[in-house]
Amino acid sequence: MKNSLLVDKSRMPLAMGIAFVAFTTQFGGGFASGAQIYQYFINYGIWCLILPVLTQGLYALFFWYGMRYAYKHKTYDYRSFSDSLYGKTRHVMSNLYEICYLIMIGTASAAAFATGGSTIETLFGLPYWLCTVIVAAFIFVIALFGTTVVRKCASTLSVLILIGLLLVLVPNIIAQWDNIMDSIGRMSAGEMTVLSQQSGAFGPALWSAVLYFFFQLASVSVMYQHMEPVTDVKQIDRAAIGMFVCNFVAMELSIIGLLAIAFVAELATASVPMLILVQNGVGASVLTPIISLLIILGAISTAVNMISGIVTRCVNAVERRMPTPEKRQQGHLTRNAIFTLIFTFLAFAIAQFGLMTVVSKGYAYLGYAAFITLFIPFVVHAIATRGREV
Repeated sequence: MKNSLLVDKSRMPLAMGIAFVAFTTQFGGGFASGAQIYQYFINYGIWCLILPVLTQGLYALFFWYGMRYAYKHKTYDYRSFSDSLYGKTRHVMSNLYEICYLIMIGTASAAAFATGGSTIETLFGLPYWLCTVIVAAFIFVIALFGTTVVRKCASTLSVLILIGLLLVLVPNIIAQWDNIMDSIGRMSAGEMTVLSQQSGAFGPALWSAVLYFFFQLASVSVMYQHMEPVTDVKQIDRAAIGMFVCNFVAMELSIIGLLAIAFVAELATASVPMLILVQNGVGASVLTPIISLLIILGAISTAVNMISGIVTRCVNAVERRMPTPEKRQQGHLTRNAIFTLIFTFLAFAIAQFGLMTVVSKGYAYLGYAAFITLFIPFVVHAIATRGREV
């Protein structure tokens, strides 16, 4: 047995590796901290308990469609995928999607840098810029060596994150079960959490959940590069089921746990709701470092997947112009390093401005961009072809 930290194909089926890439793409620092869960789900009332089924169902379905198309048409980066899917409209739509992807790099990746850097700063008291350099170094090294390493790291990080979630949430759900049931009762009666400015109506809750899906859909493009080693569509089918199960369980567990503090006064001024959960529950001295580690791992995993996707697109674009496979192989790692450095630095530079307000607004813009460039084209394509092209 190999003494490797990475969960490789010999230990884990390819389908689960792919599912875990999708998991780590969605599970970022915002999710780990609990802030994203409150912003898009719990703040909208009791509907938070059922809407993750819709959100994660749509997520798995659309990712399944995109991955099946990429596999069948051998489009292993998002530009070749876009040019193929959009057909005659590719000259407009493919370039629109390039803008969508850059918005994603500028929001999700920069947020990952900022969140990871802030957490390290809090833990060790190092200067913020140095903390983001440390995050950047991890991201650069992992993303540098291509999709195989990214997929292995995603598998490893997913296992660590899931274990960490269970360690943090399960004891606190058990210890604070009465508080959770009290919150559910109060929300069922129409009372809203201390963070909420919503009415509790179903319409706004549904729209918030769908908007969450829209901006998560933008990351489907990071999956295409992982279709190259696939040998059977059944692997993609299993991957879609795996990503639904992992993502739904993680989200539902987080929501149930965080309901314990839905009406705690300290939540109003907290930037990390998950930390308030632990401080009001059990094992704070042990679980606080685990939460911090989860946030850092979540931030790094998200940024790695995003940056890897655009690096693959750029490297493929350069290498397609080369006449032979031998020419493409020569200097491949150097080209990978150059583009990885460029986009890692771009996300790092944005994070230095501390644009967390802009970034939080950027998620909404990202959702609208994904609606135009991905959701509508996927639906139109599926109807027009009756699903025959996947």
